Amino acid sequence: MNITKLDQVVELVKSKPKKRIVVAYANDDHTIEAVHNAVNMGIVSATLVGDETTIRNVCKSLNIDPSLFTIIHEPVDTKAALTCCDIINEGKGDILMKGALPTDKYMRAILNKERGLCPPNAIITHVTVFENPAYHKLIIASDCAIILNPDLKQKQFILKSIIDTAHAIGIEKPKIAIIAATEQMSPAMQACVDGAILSKMVERGQIKGALVDGPISLDVALDEEAARIKKMTGGVAGDADGLLFPNIESGNVFYKASTKFNKAECGAFLAGAKVPCVLSSRGDTALTKLYSIAISAAFD
Repeated sequence: MNITKLDQVVELVKSKPKKRIVVAYANDDHTIEAVHNAVNMGIVSATLVGDETTIRNVCKSLNIDPSLFTIIHEPVDTKAALTCCDIINEGKGDILMKGALPTDKYMRAILNKERGLCPPNAIITHVTVFENPAYHKLIIASDCAIILNPDLKQKQFILKSIIDTAHAIGIEKPKIAIIAATEQMSPAMQACVDGAILSKMVERGQIKGALVDGPISLDVALDEEAARIKKMTGGVAGDADGLLFPNIESGNVFYKASTKFNKAECGAFLAGAKVPCVLSSRGDTALTKLYSIAISAAFD
């Protein structure tokens, strides 16, 4: 299957073994609706941890049968998140998902030294898959939300996470651009230096599974005409599947500009923990959360 749409990712995961999703503080309608849709599609089975009365009331308001879920009563949001981590650490869950609790509390549970989901010295990165109406295929971008100013080691992990995500959703040889302000090699700009190093590491086989080029400016990465005018060749320019951003500001601005101005749809998760961790905003739609579940469920 040539994956170019998020709906195709949903169809892809329907053919994979069903995963077990555990939802932290699943007290809101968008989360429950998204999980219900994923359950009905056969993508996941679901355990909802939160205030049981609230969960059942939300199910009633959405005309959803609560017996489709395993419901664990924990009315305190921080305790609900840690309970979810416990379930996964016991081998009873494959995906963690954030419900109606703030991101900082969700992250503290994942990073908890005794009960969390992170191996020692783990790097956690935020990966987003965009379906942008102005582009001809999906774009996998990182990091848009977690790592403030990644160093070279962190960028290696971010690059690997983009590659792994591409493979999981059926893109066999992703083309990944290491983004900088210019496609010219400027030793004074760290993003350019890192882009050149990462590209050379891929060329020498130290990082496998993708075609990578950098440094590349955003217009060259995504626009075939800009690549032609600037005489950029090599396969990635004008046709990138993935974008590795130099810092959180550039990644976050790209995320918000894509979704707000260009009405891009997306799904997002955290890579680097023991399992994929769905991280979406409490204000995200049920569809965005469904896509985030589907992307997380694509990993074997």
